[in-house]
Amino acid sequence: MKKVMLVDDEILIRESIRECVDWEKEGFIYCGDAPDGELALPIISEQLPDILITDIKMPFINGLELSSVVRQKFPKIKIIILSGHDDFRYAQTALRLGVEDYCLKPFSASDLLQLLHHVSHRMDEEQLLKQKSAYTPEKLFAELCGGLISPAAAIESAEQLGLALAAAYYGVAILAWNPSWKEEHAELQPQSPAALMSGLLEEIPGSFTFKRSRNEIVLICKGNDPEQIGSKLETISSTLKQKLQAAYECELSAGIGGAQERLQGIHLSYLEAENDRMFKQMTRQNAAALLDASFDPSTDSVLLNRGRLVQFLKLGDARHAQEFLLQFAPGLEALNWKSIYAYYLLNDITLELVQTAKSSFRTAANPADIIKELQQQIQNIAGADECLVYLNRLFVRLWEWRSEGSDKYRELIDKVRHYIREHYDNEQLSLSGISRQVGVSSSHLSKIFSQETGQTITEFLTATRIGKAKELLKTTGHKTFEIAFSVGYNDQHYFSNLFKKVTGMTPMEYRKHGQSEDGLHFTRKGAEDW
Repeated sequence: MKKVMLVDDEILIRESIRECVDWEKEGFIYCGDAPDGELALPIISEQLPDILITDIKMPFINGLELSSVVRQKFPKIKIIILSGHDDFRYAQTALRLGVEDYCLKPFSASDLLQLLHHVSHRMDEEQLLKQKSAYTPEKLFAELCGGLISPAAAIESAEQLGLALAAAYYGVAILAWNPSWKEEHAELQPQSPAALMSGLLEEIPGSFTFKRSRNEIVLICKGNDPEQIGSKLETISSTLKQKLQAAYECELSAGIGGAQERLQGIHLSYLEAENDRMFKQMTRQNAAALLDASFDPSTDSVLLNRGRLVQFLKLGDARHAQEFLLQFAPGLEALNWKSIYAYYLLNDITLELVQTAKSSFRTAANPADIIKELQQQIQNIAGADECLVYLNRLFVRLWEWRSEGSDKYRELIDKVRHYIREHYDNEQLSLSGISRQVGVSSSHLSKIFSQETGQTITEFLTATRIGKAKELLKTTGHKTFEIAFSVGYNDQHYFSNLFKKVTGMTPMEYRKHGQSEDGLHFTRKGAEDW
């Protein structure tokens, strides 16, 4: 049975199609509906319908825009366009987008069912003609990590392999162990470290693995909460490290990438895991060299408070840097700057600060290149004063990463809010129109706005419009349809239903009894907060 979803801004059409068709009897599952394209996208992502029926003229994201997004993100979904506009231009645009069929309003239930059965039959024929995927799970995961396969191809291959790959977030860990275990322990152990780790990892829900080399396994975790994914990867790595040490007396090293959105994010998290592994390897090598150098009888070993340096990096600023660093001057002056110990000590501090900045500030900069440059600078330091100057410059440079992260989207979000406040009364106001005004793509703007404000653009626009409507209901004698039109709704019935959904009262009830405001029920923040 194929899943069918409907998107139409006319509530009567949605209710009629939903209630007047015996979906199960006809061989379909009605999996949901939505009044516009923006609200439809999360439902589509969750339900993954086989057939999407969508009207053309809708607020925020219209049917053609929605079709374009769905064709890019979910190419297997078949799309049927409904429209009351007998205009060949719409048909041409729909066909260019790869829409399966085009139907004009008005139409009957039998007309729609005939069209659905026709599309369903074509889907069955396509499925029979498809060749079996050449991908194995290991090859699929390897190409996802390498960024060598498109999301559409990955989703299709995963479905053919029976893998539940879809998720909101993904995270990657690279796990490697000492390959020399065989010479010492092969005869004493019933299985290899690879077999032990693979067995343990297979028992973890929401995860996939592939063997990258003889002594390396890549772990991919999926989920809906980015923080839980990060915690899960850390916990798994720690547990495996203990088990491997207990069973084989060999060390496990783990590089862990951050949680990333979408399938393309697997490649980004994989690169972060590789980078994290590189940092940890450099730190271990430097720590070993630092330990060796500390046994040099000519060396006066100096211990610096690393925790304070890291904390100051996260919370400090340039105004207090000189005063803060002077507290370390006595220890640095006691250091023998002619010994190799001084280089390794400062190099170790640099690695820790750069790694902290990379993980905390989420910069796009390449730390490997920066570390090479910093290591050259360290080689030229010959005393405590030069070391203090170096540390001060290092802090300033890393604080630039922090500044880039905090200010990156502030101006963009302010532009969007201002534009919505100025044009909320325009019934044609949509995500695509707003994105053109601020100069970014619709999908990117929707993602950034939600991440930075905690609410979608639709929620903010609705909050702004309903807030203005409440003001007009209190301060004017305008009729409901006049207020609806003045805040951007040309359908009084739709406005009244939405107003009640948001406030808990009809417009007339609010005019009589709504002197105490409850705030917006379904938004995360009311318009007054912005």
